[in-house]
Amino acid sequence: MDHFGIDLHQKHSEICGMDASGKVKLQERVATSEAGLRKVFGKRKRCRVVLENGGQSSWAARLLVEMGHEVVVVNPRRIRLIAESTLKTDRIDAEILARLAREDDHHLRRVYQRSEGAQELRTRLRVRTSLVRVRTALINSVRGTLRAHGYRMSSCVSGRFAARFVELKIEAELRQVLDPLVATISEVSTRIEQLEKELVEESGSDELLIRLQEVPGVGPLVSLAFIGWMDKPERFQRSRDVGACLGLRPQVRGSGERERRGPITREGDGEMRRLLVQAAQASLHCRKDSALKRWALHLATRVGKRKAVVALARKIAVLLHRLWVTGRSYQALPKAA
Repeated sequence: MDHFGIDLHQKHSEICGMDASGKVKLQERVATSEAGLRKVFGKRKRCRVVLENGGQSSWAARLLVEMGHEVVVVNPRRIRLIAESTLKTDRIDAEILARLAREDDHHLRRVYQRSEGAQELRTRLRVRTSLVRVRTALINSVRGTLRAHGYRMSSCVSGRFAARFVELKIEAELRQVLDPLVATISEVSTRIEQLEKELVEESGSDELLIRLQEVPGVGPLVSLAFIGWMDKPERFQRSRDVGACLGLRPQVRGSGERERRGPITREGDGEMRRLLVQAAQASLHCRKDSALKRWALHLATRVGKRKAVVALARKIAVLLHRLWVTGRSYQALPKAA
């Protein structure tokens, strides 16, 4: 079997191919498009292709698999041969990836490639996140301008900001300047509400999502984001590995008889990790009693609230996977507790 490495970029990509003995047979620069990849791999016998995980890797990997090839998408943080090389070009990077294709899978650390359905769901959630960030930036801009002119708006829900601004008594000239920003805030809020309504309706029609939302702090957005991120629960043989994959495990440095635990690794999907931390915070403030809440409050007395929230976020991630795999419903206070 031949081995290939592709250094993907926005416009053009470098491809390096070699045989089983490691002899380079092909080095070519092609357009980063379906036509460019089909030109090289369309009529070729089954081969092994290694790509770095990035913005272009998802569609490229699906296309190569469709053409009958074995595709390995690797984590760029694991490829120190490229990241720390003093001689680094696209052609050299492609050759290093091709040589890595001949290595054992254990060393490559594959990055999971989600299905199109999961990718589409994650895209919708990311659109909502982008709109919320845009609205927050615009609101902060309006508030800052008002403060500079000696005015102050009381705090309110973001969706009510435009209506609150209309009630504010300010100079006509200043209002005229800020009206375009406020109109944009109102429009963005409307789009966010429409998107959230669709997502909530979708989460209420699926039995799995309903079961996941029984966990304190887990609402429609968190459950949908977890489904989209996980895609297939069989990705993990053990539920406890979910927290580590999301960067919620502590860094461990051991040498001899000494072992030191540092902050969490923060690897994996940052947005999913942020949502789980928000779910953990909501779970702590939930009025209903639960074994999760008792455990986190007891932990907070020893390590502090911030660390306890992160630990609870990891525990929620593990629990969500376990509920998905077993098909069971959440029990707030199990008999064993």
